Amino acid sequence: MAQAQRVAVLGLGGMGQPMAANILRAGLSTVVWNRRQGPARQLGEQGAEVADSPADAVRRADAVITMVTNGDAVRSIAIDQGMLAAMADGAIWAQMSTIGAADTERIAGLVREERPDVVLLDAPVAGSRGPAEHRQLVVLASGPEQVRERIAPVFDALAQRTVWAGPLGAGSRLKLVNNMLLVFLAEGIAEAMALGHSLGLDRTAVLGALQDSPLVSHWAAEKLERIGRDEYSPQYPLSLGLKDVNLALYEVDIDRFPVATSLAGQWQRAVEHGLGDEDVTVLARALQH
Repeated sequence: MAQAQRVAVLGLGGMGQPMAANILRAGLSTVVWNRRQGPARQLGEQGAEVADSPADAVRRADAVITMVTNGDAVRSIAIDQGMLAAMADGAIWAQMSTIGAADTERIAGLVREERPDVVLLDAPVAGSRGPAEHRQLVVLASGPEQVRERIAPVFDALAQRTVWAGPLGAGSRLKLVNNMLLVFLAEGIAEAMALGHSLGLDRTAVLGALQDSPLVSHWAAEKLERIGRDEYSPQYPLSLGLKDVNLALYEVDIDRFPVATSLAGQWQRAVEHGLGDEDVTVLARALQH
């Protein structure tokens, strides 16, 4: 079966924009749409075709990527704005937004009812804006095996590797696992830095000790470096981190996960204090005051 040659990317936020740029750089014909026109125009200057609507973006696409904030946004694009109805027969829809297991099942139901000729893949990504810019994401994909070869050039263009997790929905469940570890890492970094502050240690010394520690991953080391610069512009915004924790807790008995439940409460308070649009690293600053 022919590989995907024309790709439509819908949603050009902190993740979607660099993902679309990498697909474009890989030489694939790329059409983009975004609610705000600025990011789409920037990609248009790099050679992408800019569509006026989700429906226009997908009409001739072999593969469609949605990368938006939540399940409501996915449904709005797919149904209210006509994307699903406009897709070509046999096209692949790679739903790459982090929307959780329940909303993924709802989207799958819509596709079965409205467009059974469209092939839905559940394929969220592990990584934030920095890894997206450098093609270091990991695609956590799930869905029919027969389209894996077709979608491979697209996933290879935007990620360092793809993990096929199983049948449709497994990718979103695996993303919840990935993000639970991620939020604990963010919280651990913040609390370690706050503890150093409370113990009267020089922040530079604490950062120096942690940066080369075998306990610190590349992702954590980059976060520590940003804390050292007091740089809290969003790569993984705190509000999205909170959303991810809540998506995971929605699927389980929260009494079995008391630490995650407590973390969600703490992050909720931080968001209510106006920190939601900052990177999760802002917790290190918040805990010191």
